[in-house]
Amino acid sequence: MPLLRLGTYSLAALSWMFRHSKMPWAKLLVASVQVILRHHGITSGTLVIDDTDNPRSKSAKTLAYLYKLRDKESGGYLWGQSLVFLLLVTPKISIPVGFVFYQPAPELSAWYKQEKVLKKQGIPKKQRPPKPAPHPAYPPKEQLALRLLAAFKAQYPHIQVHCIMADALYGTATFVDGASAIFGGTQVISQIRSNQNMRVGKREQHVTAYFAAHPGTPQRLRIRGGQEVVVTVGSARLYVCAHHTKRFIVAIKYEEEESYRYLIASDLSWRTLDIVQGHTLRWLVEVFIQDWKSYEGWSLLTKQPGEEGARHSVILSLLVDHSLFMHPNQQDQLKNNLPAYTVGSLRAHVQVECLVDVIDDLVSSDNPQEKLQRFTQALHEVFAFGRSKKHMIQRQLGRLESTPFLKYRADEV
Repeated sequence: MPLLRLGTYSLAALSWMFRHSKMPWAKLLVASVQVILRHHGITSGTLVIDDTDNPRSKSAKTLAYLYKLRDKESGGYLWGQSLVFLLLVTPKISIPVGFVFYQPAPELSAWYKQEKVLKKQGIPKKQRPPKPAPHPAYPPKEQLALRLLAAFKAQYPHIQVHCIMADALYGTATFVDGASAIFGGTQVISQIRSNQNMRVGKREQHVTAYFAAHPGTPQRLRIRGGQEVVVTVGSARLYVCAHHTKRFIVAIKYEEEESYRYLIASDLSWRTLDIVQGHTLRWLVEVFIQDWKSYEGWSLLTKQPGEEGARHSVILSLLVDHSLFMHPNQQDQLKNNLPAYTVGSLRAHVQVECLVDVIDDLVSSDNPQEKLQRFTQALHEVFAFGRSKKHMIQRQLGRLESTPFLKYRADEV
């Protein structure tokens, strides 16, 4: 943001614009998606749902939707925001089409904390407080995902959805049945836990136990239409107890893995390898989120205060991603059915173009020396020096030496 303004607008003015502007930000995102879909002639695709966390500073009190997140790497907790995200994967491009912030209900977070302490103390479940009822103002992630799918259906009715992908968090009956119903019975592929109960005949058993007795066979699989690998695959159409219906269950294990992961599919008419092949597309949302955080502002720049500021800044960062589809070089690649350029290389190319434009403007100016001086001054105002707190200059370091009349204390020892 400071790089764009170059001293023309203050950060306070830009922040006010994000929080109070009457611009229809949500409609702007929808319109951007519609333009890109129409421009590239896209009429169908696969929807991928995922969620991502963004750590924030403990001092970031004015940001909306903050809560205590569990850090997957360290196992500890940190302060941050969480998003449920919707990506449309098409034969040409993968484009973000929707998002919503997630925040757990405060009473539910307090209950989980108390429940953990009471369980550790060995208190029986009957004597522990019951789980609080769901709060309508704080819907769970699977409900937020269903809202995103319903909004996509309403906003882009002409897009045919072949399949919906989600990870194990969304492998519930509520989500699988709800997502499939929104699009008239579309295939939904997710994952289930290894200890999920299934009914085989009249006997219930864990999915792990079933595939231990019915191991998979080696199959050749093409990952996202590219590299071909050998995977061990087993499948069966079985009754899943928690879902109260039959699901297509696929056990899959890659060469470097020691244990199976278990996929479920709502449509029993698909072939096993088609389900496995389709599930490999889910990785594309991870790639997008990484690019989004690294190059397009979600990680560092989306810091506008308040709920509207939070949503508007995320929309702006998504529009940055959309704008790269309209870059002339990217359009040439897609038009000629060639591999698309990466976000990082496109951003670097845009930066070079901007630098060349500035130099050209300076050189062709009637008074290049004066214009260069004003441009240099604006740059120095933007990239001003910051005061370091690491060094102790102009601070009281404290008296770090012994006191002569207290030496008898040392002698006592």
